[in-house]
Amino acid sequence: MSADKKIPKFNGPELFDETHNESESWYAFEIMSEFVGATEKLKKITPAVSVFGSARVSEDNPYYKLTVDIAEVLSNAGFSVISGGGPGLMEAVNKGASLGKGSSIGLNINLPHEQKPNEYQDISINFKYFFMRKVMFIKYASAYVVLPGGFGTLDELMEVITLIQTGKSRKIPIILVGKEFWSGLLDWLKDKIVKGGMAQEKDLDLIQILEEPKEIVDAIFNHYESIGFSLTPAERKAQLYL
Repeated sequence: MSADKKIPKFNGPELFDETHNESESWYAFEIMSEFVGATEKLKKITPAVSVFGSARVSEDNPYYKLTVDIAEVLSNAGFSVISGGGPGLMEAVNKGASLGKGSSIGLNINLPHEQKPNEYQDISINFKYFFMRKVMFIKYASAYVVLPGGFGTLDELMEVITLIQTGKSRKIPIILVGKEFWSGLLDWLKDKIVKGGMAQEKDLDLIQILEEPKEIVDAIFNHYESIGFSLTPAERKAQLYL
C-alpha cells in the first residue's frame, strides 16, 4: 500500500448507532414468537415428509401432476405432507396431500413480492424469517422429497445435506424426483466435491433418484423398517440445535 493512501476509519455513530442496536435486539422476540407458534401448531404432525419444488411451474407441466400424485400417495400412507405453501409445485404438494388421509401443511414465507398461500392447506403458517421456516421443514421431516426447482429448492436440499453431514440432523432419506433434471448435479457432486476431498462419498449415500410415487413411499418405509420413525432421545436433543 502506498504511503499516501489512508486507511478509512469508522467509528462513532457510523457503525454504532445505539438506537438502531436497541431496536434490533427486539427482533429476538419476533423470532421466539415464530418458533413457539410454529412448534405448537406442528408438534402432532409426525411422521411427516417435506416436499419441495419450483413455485414457477404451471398446472399444465407434467411435474405438477406427478407432484399431486406423490403427495396423495404419501398422505394415504400415513404421512403429513409439508410444502412451502405457495404456488407451482408447492400448490401441487398441498393439493395432493389434501386428497389423501394425512394433513396438508404449508409453511408460507412473507416476501417483498408477496407469496400468496395456496388454498389446499389444513395447517397454514406464515413466516417472516427464512431461517425459522427452514428449521420447521427439517425439524418435523422423516424424509425430503425434492422435485425440480430453482435456487430456493436447491437451498433447502443443500441445507438438509449439510445438517446430516455435520450431525446436526438425524439421517433421513433424501429423494430427488426427475432423473433428467438431477443427474447432472449428482455427477458434479461426486466428481468435484467428493473426488476433490471436500466431502465423503458416504455423505451422498442417503440421496437417491426415484420417479414413481409408490417407490418413493417404499423407499421411506424401507429406511425406517428397523429403526422406526420415533426420534431417539439423542436425536430429539440434536433437533433443538438445528
